[in-house]
Amino acid sequence: MPGARHSILRTLPTSASRLAKHAWPPVLFFVVVVSAWEWAARAGFLDPMVLPAPGEIAANVVDGLSSGLYIINLQVTLMQAISGFLIACALGVAMGSLTTLSERLSRALQPIVLALEATPKIALAPLIIVWFGYGMGSKVALSAVIGFFPVFISTVSGLRSVDPGRMDVLRALGARRWQIFKMVALPGALPHIFAGINIAVVLALLGTIVGEFMGAKEGLGTLILYANGNLDTARVFSILLVLAATGLTLHALVDFTRARLLFWDDADTAIPTGPGT
Repeated sequence: MPGARHSILRTLPTSASRLAKHAWPPVLFFVVVVSAWEWAARAGFLDPMVLPAPGEIAANVVDGLSSGLYIINLQVTLMQAISGFLIACALGVAMGSLTTLSERLSRALQPIVLALEATPKIALAPLIIVWFGYGMGSKVALSAVIGFFPVFISTVSGLRSVDPGRMDVLRALGARRWQIFKMVALPGALPHIFAGINIAVVLALLGTIVGEFMGAKEGLGTLILYANGNLDTARVFSILLVLAATGLTLHALVDFTRARLLFWDDADTAIPTGPGT
């Protein structure tokens, strides 16, 4: 144990230096851009109605958080987004697994899935509002619809990319289809599935905001509409900043979960480009 402790302590400076080496270029770029933006806004080169100063945006963030306004509405948005995200993950993995296990079901569903995938999901928002009303249900449904397809497609792709030789070994040993799926196919597909989940968690948040734009009494999307109606551009930017931080946090949580479950897979977990919404 002492040897292992000393080994970990020796690696800490190396890890810190590696992190600093990769972090300073984007940090420096961010500082330069924000400083130039602030100077241009203060010097009068930028119209505050179009592009307010970063200091004014930061002041709105502090005011919204300290007053509790952003926290209360963020809780509403997060509850709806996470509910839709969990539904999307459950349905995406289940449907992807079923269509992979059953060739007949796959052929039957393929035209429908392709047609729905080609449809911009946000265009379904008015219909979903009509079906589910202006309450929480419509926001959850829209976020689930938008988040479903990345999980579904990644599940199908992952299950079809599993090494067939490993499954043949289990078949030769007399394993049933469900046992092969549980022991080989699903674990082998998990890296692909998490890639789709990484996309879905951000799209679910997007779907919730769009649903709130269509009609809601609470949520960050509603605050954006109110601020935009009052021509308060700085507040709109501040809410967008909170949403960006929320999206990054959700992505980090998915990455953390992935690292815990798939410790044996060291593939890059950056957010991939998802299908159009």
